[in-house]
Amino acid sequence: MKPTFTAFAKSPDEGHGLARDMRVRWALEEVGQEYDVQLVPWEEFRSPAHMARHPFGQIPTYREGDLVMFESGAIVLHIAQTHDGLLPAEPAARARAIMWMFAAVGTIEQPVIDMEVNEYFEADKAWGAERKQQVDARLRTRLADLSARLGEADWLDGGFSAGDLMMVEVLLRLEGQMVDEFPNLVAYCDRARARPAFKRAFAAQKAVFEAASAAG
Repeated sequence: MKPTFTAFAKSPDEGHGLARDMRVRWALEEVGQEYDVQLVPWEEFRSPAHMARHPFGQIPTYREGDLVMFESGAIVLHIAQTHDGLLPAEPAARARAIMWMFAAVGTIEQPVIDMEVNEYFEADKAWGAERKQQVDARLRTRLADLSARLGEADWLDGGFSAGDLMMVEVLLRLEGQMVDEFPNLVAYCDRARARPAFKRAFAAQKAVFEAASAAG
């Protein structure tokens, strides 16, 4: 049975591959697993059917037989653990790849979210500018540390892994912004986007947005 994941019927990222369902799509493309996509419109996010899949009314969710999951990182980890191609076979290297997955969604993504919240919801507050300085400084430090660790390597730890997939997906949210201060991180993202699996996933997600836009 092919797995099915849920995705935005019309993504707020306007087809730029930034929605979290892209992580699942990319992972499935990397391991060569066929899949189905269930598109969910905004008005159904809080429906009983969707809330049964995702208790917080978000996407993506993932269904594979009797298994139903939410949280993109957990889904990608499941895919990586049950298919070849996204985790090294050697135990220590495998553990480090999983470590980088957690670093992506914890250490790096959280200050990215803080920056986005400040931009969209706090900028007009009396304390918004001061908050922005704090948020930007914390994120810039995290990116500098990541840049230093990556150095001139192609990937975070040996070959491409699920850790790189998750990290790149987070960094792409900063494209044209702070990440551009770190040329090796820009090159890192470009290498990932050159992967055939990423190109297929990106094209598929963009096609969904374009079809939704054409339909009005």
